[in-house]
Order: sequence, then structure tokens, then C-alpha cells
Amino acid sequence: MHRVGLLVLPGFQNMCFAALSAFEVANRKTAQPAYGLHVVSERGGPVPCSMGMEVTTVAMDALDLDTILIAVGMEVPAAPEPVLDHLRRAVRSGRRVASICLGAFVLGQAGLLEGRRVTTHWRWAEELKARHPAARVEMDRLFIQDQDLWSSAGMASGIDLALQLIESDQGRDVARATAKGMVIHHRRAGGQSQHSALLDLDAQADRIQSALAYARRNLHEALSVENLAEVACLSTRQFSRLFRQETGTSPAKAVETLRLEAARVMLEENGLSIDSVSRRTGFGDPERMRRAFLRAYGRPPSAFHGRRSEQEPAD
Repeated sequence: MHRVGLLVLPGFQNMCFAALSAFEVANRKTAQPAYGLHVVSERGGPVPCSMGMEVTTVAMDALDLDTILIAVGMEVPAAPEPVLDHLRRAVRSGRRVASICLGAFVLGQAGLLEGRRVTTHWRWAEELKARHPAARVEMDRLFIQDQDLWSSAGMASGIDLALQLIESDQGRDVARATAKGMVIHHRRAGGQSQHSALLDLDAQADRIQSALAYARRNLHEALSVENLAEVACLSTRQFSRLFRQETGTSPAKAVETLRLEAARVMLEENGLSIDSVSRRTGFGDPERMRRAFLRAYGRPPSAFHGRRSEQEPAD
């Protein structure tokens, strides 16, 4: 059985438990439980979380863990030397070590980031670069794997990281079943941007949300304003007015933003041809997609093509 431990520092954020829960759900999707789950700390005993509640833990040296998830709070942590030494030994012995959000700073304190690719919450990425200039900090990633060292962006992206660890261990079917069991509608790839187009659009009205969700599911279609208005059960004029009121932009511009986000992920993660991506995301032809990329990113699609496979080592 693969032993997974959530290594908690005092004041850790409760949301970090969600990453551990993914392995708990995965145990229900396999013929026999695949994971032994533990919450550990430097000395064991009760450890307070960010909300003041105490969690019972086991001393980190009492267990031989295969995977260690580092859980910290919402400020840059200062881990004690015994914890840092424990992580150094874990990496040297080939065990997986994964940081959740600002846990990346603990990896840096342990001297584990030199020459390594790493991510953290976008708000703290520049600080991580400043403190650890030898690290290859990539802020616009949900999670990153560099050999046996993993890191995730924010608290929720710890779930995405955990699902990828599960897929590495148990295969894609178990990872998908786990995501479905957790009612996660879309498994996000590691190379996906920390900034979500749907979140940036931030529509509150149900009808506009429905139209945006429909657009994201059907990017390969034309997605005219009339079509989206029909989905929202509004006249074209009512829909356009409400859409701009809710999102601050036009339906056409919002659809292009969704197309760009999807196209970038396809290019980086799947290595699909530019022609194929332009068709799948509804741009229609590569030239139209190229112009949109230049407007949005200042670079053509070819600059993103196969980026993940080029930067990440093979498993």
C-alpha cells in the first residue's frame, strides 16, 4: 500500500485536506484500498490549523511515507530545521514530495529548488523568485512535476495535483472516477493557467452563466450572439445588454477569450497541431488564431506548441 502523508505546519490552511481527500476517494475506486493516509507533523500531537482548531497528528519520523504533501498557511512559512532535514532525506531516497500553494517556500528553505521547476500562488511568485533565484519559478501553472518534486499553485489546485499523482499510480480511469466522485466537472491539466477565463468573466446571473458554460463546452461551433441568447432564453438585445452588464465585455470577446484559453492548453498539454487546435477551438483557420494569440499574448501559437513536453522530463 502506498503511504501518503499530509505534513502540516502550525497554522496550516484547512483547504489542504482536500488534496488528501482525493486519495481517500481513490481508495473507493480500486479493488483494494491503494493508499494509507496520514496527517503528520514535526513532533506529532495536536497542531492548530488556520482557523484555530487542533488536528491530531503523528510524528513525521514515525512513518515511512512514499508521498509527502506539504501543508502551510496563507503567509510565507518558516519551517523548523528538523522538518527541512526530513524533506531533504525524503528527496534523496526518491520519495515524492509535493508542496501545496506556499509550501513551495518550504522546499526552497530546504535547498531543494536549485535548478528545479516550481510553481506557487501567483501573488507570491515574485517573492519566491527573489528568495530562491536558482529556482525556475513558473507562476502561470496550476501544478508542476520536476522528477519526484511536485508543486501546486493555490489551495484548490492541490486537488488537481493529487489527481495527477493518482493517475501516475493507478491510471487514468481511476483518476477520472476519483474526480467524478468528488464532483469535479473538469480535470485541469498542470499547464493550465492559474487565471480562469470563466472566473475573470465572473457572471452572477444564471442565464449568463449557462450561456458561458454552453460556449465552453461547444467551442468548435460558431457560437453566434443569437445562438447564445437562445441558450439563455433571452432576446438577442436583452442578452447582449445583460451580458455586458454582468461581464464588462461583449459576447464575441468573451467567446474569443474562452477559445484562447482552450487553444493554449491544447497546444501546451496535448501537442496537437496548430491546424487541429484552430478547428477544435472554433477559430476556423490558423491565421485567425494566430492574430488572436498575438493580441492576447504578444506571441504566436507556435510559441506555445508542445511547451510542456519540452520543459518537463519524462516520467
